[in-house]
Amino acid sequence: MLRLYDTRRRQVEPVVPQGARSMRMYTCGPTVYRHAHVGNLRSYLLADLIRRVAERHRVRVVACRNITDVGHLVDDAETDPTGEDKVLAQARAEGRTGLEVARFYEEAFRADTATLNMRPPEHSPRATETIDLMVEMIAKLIEKGHAYATPDGSVFFDAASFPSYGEISGNRLDQLKPGHRVEGVDPRKRFHADWALWKPSDREMTWETPWGRGFPGWHIECSAMSLRFLGERVDLHTGGIDLRFPHHEDERAQTDSAVGHEVVDHWVHGEHLLFDGRKMAKSTGNVVLLGDVTEAGLDPLAVRLALLEHRHRQQMNLTWDTLRAADKALRRWRSRVAEWSESPSRPMPAERVSRIEAAFDDDLDTPLALRLLRELERDDSIAPGSRFEAFLHLDQILGLDLSIDIGRSPSLPPGAAELLEQRLRARGARDWTASDRLRDELAALGVRVADTPEGQTWSAGTH
Repeated sequence: MLRLYDTRRRQVEPVVPQGARSMRMYTCGPTVYRHAHVGNLRSYLLADLIRRVAERHRVRVVACRNITDVGHLVDDAETDPTGEDKVLAQARAEGRTGLEVARFYEEAFRADTATLNMRPPEHSPRATETIDLMVEMIAKLIEKGHAYATPDGSVFFDAASFPSYGEISGNRLDQLKPGHRVEGVDPRKRFHADWALWKPSDREMTWETPWGRGFPGWHIECSAMSLRFLGERVDLHTGGIDLRFPHHEDERAQTDSAVGHEVVDHWVHGEHLLFDGRKMAKSTGNVVLLGDVTEAGLDPLAVRLALLEHRHRQQMNLTWDTLRAADKALRRWRSRVAEWSESPSRPMPAERVSRIEAAFDDDLDTPLALRLLRELERDDSIAPGSRFEAFLHLDQILGLDLSIDIGRSPSLPPGAAELLEQRLRARGARDWTASDRLRDELAALGVRVADTPEGQTWSAGTH
């Protein structure tokens, strides 16, 4: 069964209860004010891989990934109400309304995830369409003594009312200092580490509540939506490592306080992605979008393959060279699958496939899985038909469209597939005389054969 590193418990453990046939998974979705870059997309690939591996175990996954289209401050780590909403700031820059900007970038995000073969979640709620859920939850937290309203219309969560705060990130309340954007302690707060659940404002995209007009704090959105769409027991919560604190700490405190018990069983985080050794940022000019990859003439799924070369818990440095190498490998695999499809089908090499599947089960050890897959590709002792079946089976997890070239290349003439298989065996036995003779026979049939470091390749056509 799938085992993952649980950030809160600091260990690798099974994430689906023994005998369970379903799994509920929540993923923190995008703030839709700009295009997602490939570093953002790495976090969503993590959730997609988890889903694909779980489904291979015949576990039905019910996934929820929210859309944050309001209330997200410029500095995510602060709850300073004078901070600016990212969506509205972008709307002003583009001369559009906040909702127009949000919907545009939401569609762009959906297109990018579809291009990378990420399966859509069952639930994709928008913050602007679930305000009533947040207001109801805030009222419940006030009633239970976990939150308090202030005269200006703000509502804060009482951090001290949740003693186990810090179990995910290790940032305990008694160690936290006031934020760098706030001089001294906010006088409205009982404790400087309290955070805003509701913020007063009369700007665009605000709502009337019992505490006055305003908009929700960032953290309350995920709490309200996860409870509404997944219920009070969530098996798995994923997100980037940057969300571990404060977002996931605050979300856990809110959700558990409202319900009265631990809601999320496992917290799983993906590490940062660097590009050319630096964190992706507009200021450094190294932000790479999926569109940049396709404009460079590379298959967008080369991004998916490149990201699979590192484990989700490892910081990864992506470069254009690694993307070009991934694109080359992807095209080679598709060509080989198309070539193998011309051979008679054979049963998969069960032991080899099981080892690759076990690597995915072991905390998503994708580098090992790819290494074993390359060994299988080069092993000419395994019949082409067997390798064909294995690669297509494993592509259900890889999501690389490895069968896309089948039928695109010219079909082999009668008898050529058998000669190619004989030549592979001859080369494996270092019988160069037979190898050369078979090359000539294939050439007479119009099949040109080339030997590359990755193995034998062929092309068919007139001769």
